[in-house]
Amino acid sequence: MQGSKNQNFRTQVTNLKRVHQCQKPSGWLGRFLVWNMNSRHSKLTDWGLSHVPIRAGDIILDVGCGGGRTVSKLAAFASEGKVYGIDYSDVSVAMAKKLNARAIDQRRVEIRAGSVSELPFNDAMFDLVTAVETHFWWPDLPLGVREIRRVLKPGGIVIIIAEAYKGATAKMARLVEHYAPRSGIKLLTVNEHRDLLMNAGYEESQIIENSGKGWICAIGKKPLA
Repeated sequence: MQGSKNQNFRTQVTNLKRVHQCQKPSGWLGRFLVWNMNSRHSKLTDWGLSHVPIRAGDIILDVGCGGGRTVSKLAAFASEGKVYGIDYSDVSVAMAKKLNARAIDQRRVEIRAGSVSELPFNDAMFDLVTAVETHFWWPDLPLGVREIRRVLKPGGIVIIIAEAYKGATAKMARLVEHYAPRSGIKLLTVNEHRDLLMNAGYEESQIIENSGKGWICAIGKKPLA
């Protein structure tokens, strides 16, 4: 019986470490996790980005940029603009810089350390802000989307992309929702995503689902006036 209790305790500690690494990758395990996310979230990112217009001259911010794969995708679209990535994990920032080293040298990409709760950018700076697999870890979700609205230009767009949401029927999404209370992940329903954007002052909010995979993207537009 004592051995079983010890095993359960070790399992709980391991799970907590994994959750912490998902929130803020660090050390060798964090580097592996960020590398894995770069690969695993690629198709999800492509699906989400296909729902928003990206112009060659756009100025774009990727919030929670992780290992920088989304930044590199955005830089390919915005070939005459500039893409910024921000993450509060030092491991993620280092890996994103390494992956985008050439574009950084060309001054087409810039990677910074920072938090979505206090973005280190001027008002009305970006045409598009993306957030892939990150918003459910933010310490204050309403504050985060308001901060994004602040740095968007009038008429600018935010897109939040995730591989799971509350109420999705896909197997992976149901599994994430089942463990959400223990992991600390904050899943939202379709309507809660819509309300999140509307309450922060966005207009023309749109929620798109891929029910077969459990994917979701929430799109909002900053009013022109």
